[in-house]
Amino acid sequence: MKYALLLLAITTLTPAQDLGKQGEAVFSKSCATGYCHGARGTNGGAPRLAARGFDQEFIGGTVARGIPGTAMPAFATTLSRADLTAVVAYVASLNGIASPTIAGSGGPPVPAAAKLTADAARGRTLFSDAVRGFGRCSTCHEIGGLGIPVATPIAKVPADVAALKILATPQVSTATLGAESMPALVVSKKANAVIFYDLTTPPPVLRTEASASIQTRDGSTWRHASVISAYSDAELAAILTYLRAVVKL
Repeated sequence: MKYALLLLAITTLTPAQDLGKQGEAVFSKSCATGYCHGARGTNGGAPRLAARGFDQEFIGGTVARGIPGTAMPAFATTLSRADLTAVVAYVASLNGIASPTIAGSGGPPVPAAAKLTADAARGRTLFSDAVRGFGRCSTCHEIGGLGIPVATPIAKVPADVAALKILATPQVSTATLGAESMPALVVSKKANAVIFYDLTTPPPVLRTEASASIQTRDGSTWRHASVISAYSDAELAAILTYLRAVVKL
């Protein structure tokens, strides 16, 4: 049976409130386990799901098929149709979708998984390879819901490995706090506080400091090459092949 039927085959007579309660219960039991996602879609061992801007098609496909090469399993064969539909609707609600599509409402089916070449598939695995520790790409980048969006979305894939190694990072500033100086990726500056990622060592540390105590200036000696040394050139080439296959420009 197709994944679309597994996810959407539920009567439209089911009250939305009951569907939401059922989805929350399934999520709490199957997903919010501490070492996976946190309660109500907060981050745990796995990334945060709430308020990420995911659409229902992406959520449905990910829940059904899982994410190969990660701890995210496929639930299409382990949950009932009703539970699958309910948990997809619940995660959709965490992303601001007030009326998740269910069977009979004319919503679109779950899209087929993207077909990747062997090299691109290898690049996808390398992108989030746990063996690399914090030296993996997904420590700072998110592609298709995989990884943590510390850096801004990838707007242009480097032409080759050499270009990747000399990639300019103008968004990285230098923050000074007393006698301490560090490369910083500023998230926000407010009247009373500056929120930024400290890039001194991986993984980046999210810090909040009083505006009066910290100074920031454009530019930094930090370079992207310093955090991709865990990969060989051949592995970086495979990752670039993967990015070209999935990044929407």
